[in-house]
Amino acid sequence: MYRTHTCGELRIQNKSNKVILAGWIQRIRELGAVTFIDLRDRYGITQLVVDEKSTDEVKKITAELGREFVIQAEGEVKERTAKNSKINTGDIEIAVDKITVLNKSEIPPFTIEDNSDGGDDLRMKYRYLDLRRNPLKYALTLRHRMAQEVRKYLDSQNFLEIETPCLIKSTPEGARDFVVPSRVNAGEFYALPQSPQTFKQILMVAGYDRYFQIVRCFRDEDLRADRQPEFTQIDCEMSFVEQKDILSMFEGLAKHLFKNVLNVELDKVPQMPYADAMKYYGSDKPDIRFDMKINEITDLAKNNGFSIFDNSEYVGAICAKGCGAYTRKQTDELTDWVKRPQTGASGLIYIKLGEDGIKSSIDKFFTPEQLQKIADRTEAQHGDLILILCGTKKKTQGQLGTLRLEMGNRLGLRNENKFAPLWIVDFPLFEWDDETQRFYAMHHPFTSPKPEDVDKFYSSKNEDIANVNANAYDFVVNGVELGGGSIRIFDRKLQQRMFEILGFTSEAAESQFGFLLNAFKYGAPPHGGIAFGFDRFCAMFGGSDSIRDYIAFPKNNSGRDVMIDSPSPIDDSQLDELSIKIDIKKQS
Repeated sequence: MYRTHTCGELRIQNKSNKVILAGWIQRIRELGAVTFIDLRDRYGITQLVVDEKSTDEVKKITAELGREFVIQAEGEVKERTAKNSKINTGDIEIAVDKITVLNKSEIPPFTIEDNSDGGDDLRMKYRYLDLRRNPLKYALTLRHRMAQEVRKYLDSQNFLEIETPCLIKSTPEGARDFVVPSRVNAGEFYALPQSPQTFKQILMVAGYDRYFQIVRCFRDEDLRADRQPEFTQIDCEMSFVEQKDILSMFEGLAKHLFKNVLNVELDKVPQMPYADAMKYYGSDKPDIRFDMKINEITDLAKNNGFSIFDNSEYVGAICAKGCGAYTRKQTDELTDWVKRPQTGASGLIYIKLGEDGIKSSIDKFFTPEQLQKIADRTEAQHGDLILILCGTKKKTQGQLGTLRLEMGNRLGLRNENKFAPLWIVDFPLFEWDDETQRFYAMHHPFTSPKPEDVDKFYSSKNEDIANVNANAYDFVVNGVELGGGSIRIFDRKLQQRMFEILGFTSEAAESQFGFLLNAFKYGAPPHGGIAFGFDRFCAMFGGSDSIRDYIAFPKNNSGRDVMIDSPSPIDDSQLDELSIKIDIKKQS
């Protein structure tokens, strides 16, 4: 028997018990004739004591121990004289009778502590050591709990967990696919799924009216803190439903997770049209924990001789409460901030409502009365600061949205312990791209138009098609999109029209999606669904902006697993078997 108890299990009630523990040595402290050993496993830390009463054999072995050695210790549970309230086992210690070294360890390249001295790259290279640290342990334990609660809720609602294939057909829409060559079918390739979208729709056609899967997905796209080339979705689909049914069901899932994992009670989740989200927050994933809405002031700003405003399509402003005393240095710093490539503004205009009246960086062109009208529009009061950007409408709204979040951070308005969820609805169905002169699906090509927009959907006029709204919805919390979905197209004719608008020839549509179109011939029910980003959900519950710590073995910003050094070249013999020839021109 390697152990009778874990290192987080023993309490004062176990006093005088003979026990066996096994784990890793966290630290060793020598105080004269007494040696204290902190023994760690997944469950916690227990202090071992070797003193003058210990045998010579135990003392000899103890003298040779080091950090991260794997050992087995036998002894008696004693009450500690100096208790440690910071750990659950802090009332007891083990007087060691026997120590067995199960495996030695080299000195780790970084400290296995809550606050490690290892940088990100080093810790990712030695991920198996990083995973021994408490923050990672807590993150993966949280992930496990959330997965179990997801299954518990969906099972209670009669959903079936059904696996879908990982080797599928490549499709041209959306992000780039990861492709897998077929040895048996030379010159042909599988793709790894970006989502199980078409398969879950097929399951609806097959009559499995409530499906879910906690599923791995793959997208070959540029990475950032909340993206990985492989990620996990809570993927769900329902038949015989309208949008309100989906929102009700999965608002229930969100409430269940918040309550049972964080012990947070959510109120009724509000809905906000996409157009309002962009108008007032400059983002389709607004953070509504704080106000500071965007106000359009184009009508007040133009025709006053200020050419920057006069030549702009749109002028917008936000009011930063209590910032009217900002110095010139502070406003210059904000100006430099909005000029960063990440924000992309050409400059910043401000109006201060301070002790000496209303002042602005555009006093030369605007009277105090005109500035006051702008202040009234933004509901600014004495002591506030108005920040103004201008340019094309969509771009400027986005810049103001970014500035709004930054001011929220600076003013401490984005409380990480407060959660403000909402549904964003009534998205445009299509986005027009000037470069390629064609429409793209804003979500994906299986999203249904709103019923009231079907006539425009069949129109031959681009302006009508551009105004078609999608029967789609996103679940947003604190400015993070955690999920999204839609009511699907289930009519073959409607789906063919969607492919036509997106530029597919009938032959291309049949080649790529003929299996789905054929399935629609055989009684497809009305259906819709949603997919939540499980990694993002976990990171939010853990209070992190990055999903990496909530994935056991993540990739870095270059899409590499530096622990196993992947991706990597493969043998020529494997390439020959796959009928693949690689011509890589090396840079001199």
